[in-house]
Amino acid sequence: MHPARLAPAHLALAVLVAAVWGVNFVVIEIGLDHFPPLLFSALRFLVAALPAVFLVGRPKVAWKWIVGVGLVLGVAKFGLLFTGMDLGAPAGLSSLILQVQAVFTALFAFAALGERPGRLKVLGMAVALAGIGVAAVDEGGSGPLAGFALVIAAAACWGVSNVLTRKAAPPDALNFMVWVSTVPVLPLLALSLLLEGPERDLEALRGLDWTGVGVIAYVAWITTVFGFGAWGLLLRRYPASSVAPFSLLVPVFGMSSAALFLGESVSPLRWCAAALLVGGVALTSFQRKAVAEPEVRVLVPTPNGGATP
Repeated sequence: MHPARLAPAHLALAVLVAAVWGVNFVVIEIGLDHFPPLLFSALRFLVAALPAVFLVGRPKVAWKWIVGVGLVLGVAKFGLLFTGMDLGAPAGLSSLILQVQAVFTALFAFAALGERPGRLKVLGMAVALAGIGVAAVDEGGSGPLAGFALVIAAAACWGVSNVLTRKAAPPDALNFMVWVSTVPVLPLLALSLLLEGPERDLEALRGLDWTGVGVIAYVAWITTVFGFGAWGLLLRRYPASSVAPFSLLVPVFGMSSAALFLGESVSPLRWCAAALLVGGVALTSFQRKAVAEPEVRVLVPTPNGGATP
């Protein structure tokens, strides 16, 4: 039997992970000033995988799930997210919009797994989509819609990867994430050479400075290795329903840190979009009654990076 209420130390750890994942969007924004988006994403997964892959042991799920999640989450989701932010999607807004992955997860789980959403979950999905609409109106008046659209597409890919992860049912979140990180490196490098060009990639690598090293270390080791290691620890000790709501803090930290460090303004419309999105995702995640916890813990939808950004 797992306790439903987090101990004070674990409560602090859950908030810390949410803060790490929220600030990650600011770090990504800084990193995009040093690297082309696809190269940056490839380097992130390369550093996350090495040397951790030699320390976490052999994969604990079939390779088809590792490759599938690696391509959908690592190549598609993060490639779209980093490119969308590079095209002008603000860091704070991106941290918020990605939360719509919960809606996509519910839709894809219904289509692929037959998980029929209840009325409360459908209401939550409608509220969250209304938040996306409000954010689109706000962004249409102040920023490029192309970047906004790519971030929404990234959230959809995240929803697909969540369904694949449920099917894989990895018993160890950190082991799974490290092995998944090995998959996107070569495809992202190939896409970077093809779309961003070898000259731009070489220029970025030649100009590597301590800031560039720092942002790669943060998105790889702090966000991925520490973040998922800590999140997996919490999921092993507590029901997913007690841990998952802390992911709703990510856009709070993302928007506030973007305002603090990047000077991003938050318009009244964006606050309205944030309230609708976070409220809708909360309703989508709500369970009317407790269910028995399975013996095998799986990754639950997280902001981050998931899988974190």
